[in-house]
Amino acid sequence: MSGISSVVKEAVRELKRLIDPARVLDTPEARLLYAYDATAGQHLPDAVVKAHSPAEVAAVLKMADRLGFPVVPRGAGTGLSGGSLPAAGGVVLVLTGMAQIKEIDRENMAVVCEPGVITADLQKAVEREGLFYPPDPSSLNYCTIGGNLAENAGGPRGLKYGVTKDYVLGLEVVLPDGETVRLGGKQVKNVTGYNFLQLFVGSEGTLGVITEATLRLLPLPPARKTLAAFFDRLEQAADAVTAVLAAGVVPCTLELMDQKSIYYVEEYLRLGLPRQAEAMLIIEADGLPEETEAQAARIARVCRQAGARDLTVARDSAEADRLWRARRAVSPAISRVRPTKIGEDICVPRSAIPAMVREIQKIEERFGLPIVIFGHAGDGNLHPNILTNRRDREEMARVEQAIRAIFEAAVKLGGTLSGEHGIGLTKKDYLGLDLSPRAVALMRAVKKAVDPAGILNPGKIFGGGSA
Repeated sequence: MSGISSVVKEAVRELKRLIDPARVLDTPEARLLYAYDATAGQHLPDAVVKAHSPAEVAAVLKMADRLGFPVVPRGAGTGLSGGSLPAAGGVVLVLTGMAQIKEIDRENMAVVCEPGVITADLQKAVEREGLFYPPDPSSLNYCTIGGNLAENAGGPRGLKYGVTKDYVLGLEVVLPDGETVRLGGKQVKNVTGYNFLQLFVGSEGTLGVITEATLRLLPLPPARKTLAAFFDRLEQAADAVTAVLAAGVVPCTLELMDQKSIYYVEEYLRLGLPRQAEAMLIIEADGLPEETEAQAARIARVCRQAGARDLTVARDSAEADRLWRARRAVSPAISRVRPTKIGEDICVPRSAIPAMVREIQKIEERFGLPIVIFGHAGDGNLHPNILTNRRDREEMARVEQAIRAIFEAAVKLGGTLSGEHGIGLTKKDYLGLDLSPRAVALMRAVKKAVDPAGILNPGKIFGGGSA
């Protein structure tokens, strides 16, 4: 048994005296359940603790700091960069049991919640009060607010409304030594000292464990209008994205699906999508009723001018839901095609979308791999998904080459390695493509200052050694 495993066994005995023993798991079967996330990776933890309070989180971290074993925070396990996988073993700290919405403050337009709240549940709760929480990752029906904060999750509405970080007013965070800090609050403006609040957002569980969040809300838009535009060529759709934005319209969402996405979704759901179309844009406008109608009309006009072969304007919420069902089904639909789906997450300036699409098509041809392109085209966030078989070593070698080529193309076009999935395990070896050695050294210095023992989610973000 490894040294870490031995230390964790000692910690488990002590934790079972502090926490309900039923929530401190060390059997092989229980540990295996937390060895996976939404990537193809697998890393077995030495133990699992299901925390139900900030005090329990603090107890685990204090013990980890004293005994020197790794702790990996985990929500629903829907992450796509391996961020919640216990790469160095240790304890997986599960936060789904902390799932209370503590307060919906209509006067200050804020919500206070625990990290285990499901994103869709939070949205529904505030909408019943006439309020709106915009961030909407595709896994919103399963993912948790804590995971969204750790990865700075986005989603289709990021074009108009921004991403998770844009809605964080305050956090309660347990640091790696078990001490708790509160940052921010319900105030909208705050420039008191360094912006440590945002430091923890997107830090992928490497700096602290979020135990409470205060999130900004907006008024619920009274009207929405959803359109779908189909194109004979993928490049036409990419050009239409920039044309819509150049026309002075900022839609709520502007989503892209390529022909493979359309085909596999149609095979999966039989929604009546035209398989012969090479690309589909799903565009939604929202706001006041008259404004929304005017925006939808302008979007339709621009798409037709860009070469749309067909245009569907949803007449009611049921038709809009059908269009969105197609977009949200892309990932499960293409997962059925080949044994392994490797979903990437590059982001480029919006003006570079056509060029990035062309580069991905060249990479697909160069390496002989099927690559499905979809994503949040309105903010330049594309998800090239490579369909492969991880048991085929020769093919996986080509996959690794294709992934590097995609990242290199994105950076060359002024983009970045990730728009919303994070770096985690899967992208850490490519960090140097995007960031200078000095920038990486500064990040390592921050990690060292906050977590000198290196116990919190080690091995993530930074390649070439532990973080």
